[in-house]
Amino acid sequence: MLMGENPVLFEDLFPFKLPPRFSTEALKHEIRITDTTLRDGQQGWRPFTVEESLKIYELLHELSGPKGVVYSSEIFLYTNKDREIARRIKDLGYDYPKPIAWIRATFNDLKLVWEAKFDEAVILTSVSDYHIYYKLRLDRRRAEEKFLSVIEEALKSGLTVRMTLEDITRSDIYGFVIPFVRKVLRLAEKYGSKVIIKVADTLGVGLPFENAPLPRSIPRIIRALIEDAGVPSSQIEFHGHNDFHLVVANHLAAWLAGASLSNCTLLGIGERAGNCPLEAMALLYIQLKGTTDGMNLKVLPKIKKFFEEIGYYVPEFQPIVGANAFRTKAGIHIDGLMKNPQVYLPYDPNAVLGVPYTIAITPYSGRAGIMYWLTSVFGSNGWISLKNDPRLNKLYEEILEIFKTGRTMPLTDIEMFMLVKKHIPEIVEKYRSRLPAHLRGLVENVRTNNG
Repeated sequence: MLMGENPVLFEDLFPFKLPPRFSTEALKHEIRITDTTLRDGQQGWRPFTVEESLKIYELLHELSGPKGVVYSSEIFLYTNKDREIARRIKDLGYDYPKPIAWIRATFNDLKLVWEAKFDEAVILTSVSDYHIYYKLRLDRRRAEEKFLSVIEEALKSGLTVRMTLEDITRSDIYGFVIPFVRKVLRLAEKYGSKVIIKVADTLGVGLPFENAPLPRSIPRIIRALIEDAGVPSSQIEFHGHNDFHLVVANHLAAWLAGASLSNCTLLGIGERAGNCPLEAMALLYIQLKGTTDGMNLKVLPKIKKFFEEIGYYVPEFQPIVGANAFRTKAGIHIDGLMKNPQVYLPYDPNAVLGVPYTIAITPYSGRAGIMYWLTSVFGSNGWISLKNDPRLNKLYEEILEIFKTGRTMPLTDIEMFMLVKKHIPEIVEKYRSRLPAHLRGLVENVRTNNG
């Protein structure tokens, strides 16, 4: 850096204690997140028990915060277990996320909603000819009549209807979807009830680009609903799938195009390649608004831990919640982290999520990796003085020898502790009390076993 020159850090865009920000001009409408973990999530992974469902709902409530950023959660009503889950969730009495029913467009399903005393329900209406002709075995006119008859009965009874436009990204937008939506809006006005239009990219074929053709362009679909069907932004919800790795981009594009609601699942579990990870949209919400609005993102590690306890494998490299999300193995990155964490971190994971950034020792971690490990484990920043200590070189050389035998996995904390104890024993004796609890227990076990 030249003398007197100040670094350009774009601190308004990269505040570090929060995720990076978008322009404050990005949004002109209110946005929220909705959840379908207990519906599409379990449908795509495995059925949840009653107690698991209640725990997931309580975690969602804790994450949502008092302003209800996570606004609602969809629930099945088909089995006795489903109805018990619905009843017990309603008995909790939480405002957020609001429990809402999910049904097909049949009168038998609608009856389940009334019996469970829900005031809002998702009603599935398939809008592509693939679904109308090949799944329902109907034509467009008869499919529309079937859907409208159930929706009218629901609206007449005072229900808020979330009409899911299933497979919209393979549908005739102006030939079928827009005229159908207009009819539903007229029914809602007639009965003084509310309709939310749920845009479902059922096969994940949607694209986040304005210049993509209909029906694949998510921004153009959202604009068509607003400008040509007259649906207010506050009454548009987007639900995507991740078949082409575009689900987060499509959800963001829907928000930016005018949709208010983003329908997700925890960890992205769901049909086939999964749904949009709720945690991804939670961080994008903060980037768009510049505030958490009361969301408690430090619940996300608890959510990950709970899902792992019930048998779900969270991929190591999954953003935000993966074990490797804030861990580095490269010596050059570790050196940068030691000088300033902002060099190799987009935000402070400890401030935002309550998780530390960590390192893993491999042959590529270098001496900087060893010094950083000492800093993170023993809680001091003074280990830079060891850089030229011959004992550090011997420790590093032994690490290289370990990996020459064909080992591929990083060294564990206990292995590193034993190597430090062997080569630089006074550090262990002087700073043993600073060891993290998990490592302290392992060390005591080693001492006991060694007599």
